[in-house]
Amino acid sequence: MQRGTDPEPWACSITDDGTRISSVVWMHRWGLNTYLYGPKDDLKHRLLWREVYSTEEEAQLKALISEAEMRGLKFVYALSPGQDIVFSSSSDLTLLKRKLRQVAELGCQAFAVLFDDIDHSMCQADIEAFSSFAHAQVSVANEIFRFLGEPPVFLFCPTEYCGSLCSPSVSKSPYLLTVGEDLLPGISVIWTGSKVISRELSADSLLEVQSVLQRSPLVWDNLHANDYDSRRVFLGPFKGRPPGLRAHLRGLLLNPNCEFEANYIPLHTLGTWNQAGKGERKGENRGEARSQGHLYCSNQALSAALKDWMDELSQPLQPGRQIKPAEHKSSTASSKVKPTDSFDSHHGPQSKSPCSARALPLCSAQAKKALDGTDSGAAPLQSEDRARGAPSRENVPGKGLCAGKAPLSEAQVRLLVGLYYLPHEHGPPAQSLLQDLTWLRGNCHYVSVNGNGKKTQPQKVEEWRMRAAHFLATCDEVAALHGSVVNSVNRALLYDLYPYIWDLRNTVLVAKAFISWLGCGASSGAELLGLEAEPWVFKGGLSGEVQMLLPVGTSTELFCHPPPLFPTSRVYNIRPYQQKDKVIHVQSYDSAGCHPDFVGDRYLGASLALCPEYTFVLEDELGVCGCAVGILDVRNFAKRYQASWLPALRDKYLTRPPHGANGHSASKVLLSLHEEQEYPDSLLYHFPSQLRLEALPELVDCSVSRSLLTSLLTALKANGSQGVFCEVQPTDRLRLEFLTKLGFLEILRGESRSTEGLVLGRLL
Repeated sequence: MQRGTDPEPWACSITDDGTRISSVVWMHRWGLNTYLYGPKDDLKHRLLWREVYSTEEEAQLKALISEAEMRGLKFVYALSPGQDIVFSSSSDLTLLKRKLRQVAELGCQAFAVLFDDIDHSMCQADIEAFSSFAHAQVSVANEIFRFLGEPPVFLFCPTEYCGSLCSPSVSKSPYLLTVGEDLLPGISVIWTGSKVISRELSADSLLEVQSVLQRSPLVWDNLHANDYDSRRVFLGPFKGRPPGLRAHLRGLLLNPNCEFEANYIPLHTLGTWNQAGKGERKGENRGEARSQGHLYCSNQALSAALKDWMDELSQPLQPGRQIKPAEHKSSTASSKVKPTDSFDSHHGPQSKSPCSARALPLCSAQAKKALDGTDSGAAPLQSEDRARGAPSRENVPGKGLCAGKAPLSEAQVRLLVGLYYLPHEHGPPAQSLLQDLTWLRGNCHYVSVNGNGKKTQPQKVEEWRMRAAHFLATCDEVAALHGSVVNSVNRALLYDLYPYIWDLRNTVLVAKAFISWLGCGASSGAELLGLEAEPWVFKGGLSGEVQMLLPVGTSTELFCHPPPLFPTSRVYNIRPYQQKDKVIHVQSYDSAGCHPDFVGDRYLGASLALCPEYTFVLEDELGVCGCAVGILDVRNFAKRYQASWLPALRDKYLTRPPHGANGHSASKVLLSLHEEQEYPDSLLYHFPSQLRLEALPELVDCSVSRSLLTSLLTALKANGSQGVFCEVQPTDRLRLEFLTKLGFLEILRGESRSTEGLVLGRLL
């Protein structure tokens, strides 16, 4: 096992002894024998490689070396000086020797010098001193190897460390040929395969590398490395490497996930693969190997690892893998995940993370004033249960922040692994989810408002309904898995995997709303084609692929955002508006004797009456807790408003005025209804659609407000909208910040219009 790309060195952190010891125990238990230390988060490993370790750091590193040696593991210390070393500088060479001598004096007997992911160019001094870039690297490596007394384990990582980086090819690369000819034979060369992340490793490809390097390569396997994508984690088995490859290898190092808890199955199955390879090297035929259990099968290895992992997940482990004392009462503070600010470093380099911007949705207690302000209009939609005075969210048992602790079921663990399988391959549940979504989207014309499938192909309509039901059920399973992870007795698992399952839960929430909306026949049957590519091309893994299958999938800012500080197991659902939904007006008569329905009629009534297909409802266990209302074509809507909606209101408010209201107050009501905003053609040309978003201020998971808005934008985009706008009061800073983070920009100010509101818009 290696730690080469981990942005957070879980296996060597002095402040995380439980995790460090667990990693060594796992490796020893499963027959692994080497631990390579090379975390890029250790500044003195790469960026500050010239600096020696302090006394405190020495003690920490020595403890790690001793722990590994005590467990029978070879500890390999790796250093990456390639970014700024001057190969011809005697001073740099002296500093390099000083650094490695310091580590050697701590008890380390194995070393690695890494020149991966660096520029091929050399400074003028190096150009004059060496015939090539490879010659410069080999000269330094050879001298360090001799300086350390030619240790039995000394690794060299070339700059061309995989087939795709070799120019013009592996067999004809001048760089690799120089390495093979000039590097001392006692030095092993690191190789990742045909790609940086190789789907498979074959004996033929390794033989080719072996002939060029004049030695068997040592594979640095990135199969489970996830530092390149902050939305991906890989829980699947070690796969695509036949055990017989051992005969062509100097060794194999697995570069695991950044999150420690995600590596149980990868390391467990690697140990199984290693034992199977030993059986083949003993000369067993396939029949003997199978009878002795030495023939490696990734599915069987996965089943065995899952069985053992279930026992591990039933342990009440806290972050850092500390056993929680039985008498210690759980608290909200002890069960929280990392603060939002730390999630960028938690998942990888910030330059690779799309989640660096923090959103501030309109759902906190501080947002209550903004939501209840005059610009918000009517109160949110509410269900009959909520209208009858159902219990408040705070009193729902088992649904609070991280409430309750229970182990995951075997079915849920299998689902979890299937959703986060391998970089080039999805597990069965993820495959099914993507296949259903792709088919449903591609065949939505059978149930669209303009479609005639019901008359000519009823079997297709029925097939669409059945597959939609299956897809929605899978979405519900993902939501239930999210809640179970939050409530898991193993808090270490929650700490490491929650950001991933939370991200998928939110993306699937939008996809479920989209399919439900298509099933209502609201789609016009417009072309809904997406990007064609292999499943693993899109960044974001399963979440990213589901996102790209949605009409607004290219708008990353709608989907990628940091998880909340405090996880909640509450189950949310987003669905199209239904006639059974009720509008509850909390505003009563004002001093002018205004009708109690007036606020709802003024702000939401027209949209619900004239274009209800663009209203989405957010609900939890207690009922409706938010809504997003849209208008596809504002111009057309304005005409219908004048032609049908206003006459209906005139009849309502003039013929049946509220008790105690005179004709003057009723006239004021109608006059205010006529004060609908007129928007310039220049605005509507680019932003023909309009939206409103309402959410209850006591929402626990703020991200659902974003998902709710994204669901509406998805529907508008699907039916041809190219842009959407909304009005916000200048004093409503929370709403302004929320929309800005979703890509909305200010278009019109109050001084250019008859009202003081701002108009924000974004293209779709």
